[in-house]
Amino acid sequence: MCNSSSITEFLLLAFADMRELQLLHFGLFLGIYLAALLGNGLILTAIACDHRLHTPMYFFLLNLALNDLGCISTTLPKAMANFLWDTRAISYVGCVAQLFLIIFFNLAELSLLTVMSYDRYVAICQPLRYETLLATRACATMAAAAWGSGFLHAVLHIANTFSLPLCCGNSLNQFFCEIPQILKLSCSDSYLREVQVLVVTASLFGGCFVFIALSYVMIFRAVLRIPSEQGRHKAFSTCLPHLAVVSLFMSTVIFAHLKPPSISSPSLDLVLALLYLVLPPVVNPFIYSMRNQEIKVAVWKVMTGCFS
Repeated sequence: MCNSSSITEFLLLAFADMRELQLLHFGLFLGIYLAALLGNGLILTAIACDHRLHTPMYFFLLNLALNDLGCISTTLPKAMANFLWDTRAISYVGCVAQLFLIIFFNLAELSLLTVMSYDRYVAICQPLRYETLLATRACATMAAAAWGSGFLHAVLHIANTFSLPLCCGNSLNQFFCEIPQILKLSCSDSYLREVQVLVVTASLFGGCFVFIALSYVMIFRAVLRIPSEQGRHKAFSTCLPHLAVVSLFMSTVIFAHLKPPSISSPSLDLVLALLYLVLPPVVNPFIYSMRNQEIKVAVWKVMTGCFS
């Protein structure tokens, strides 16, 4: 038996015991990580270097790309190191830091997506007030609020989780530090803590979901009243990528954390964790650049080095 003060490290999930499979997983994760670095790096550089993209919409997109880089860099490098060196260990401090950053980046992403839906609402439903409502100071304040909400929720969850005494070993059935897995190690009844975590997270997600849903109801009503087909197409082209990113992020996170216990299994938990932690940072740059000609042009300029 041990308590939280005597635990110096946790043991993460081992994907495979065969050395060949470990190296295969390392190569797969490395390819995914490099794709995320490349995609989000190009988005960041294109927005920063092209003065035509210095608008509120692209400012929030820059923040989202920065957040995605942080999110995927929190989990994959450690997993790759474990695959490469055939180890499962992560230090106690490292686990706390990793869990803090995971919560921070995920909740900041949710807040940023909510702010971006407000940006699209103002642009389409109140275009004459766009420059007033989304002035430079207002955009900076909303971005700071998004990052700040992620920080505060991360502090709350970390304090709530690691204040429990741990006496049920140090093995986590996941490839990264995760709250449900750590609560399973508690030697006291953690049911109330799990409920508290669930209520706080569900309230935040619920509030953001309602705000985004109401924004898009009003956006689609306004778009359908646009007389020209070209105008409707342009409006939809700026909204659909954001809506796709929101749907991808929320559906994977909600299902991963609110799935019925009857269908829970280690393999399913692993797949869902990969979906909500790894998939969005990789595909978000492609979703946003797929239908956005301005981003395509700016990215091409970055790749060819011909900014004017």
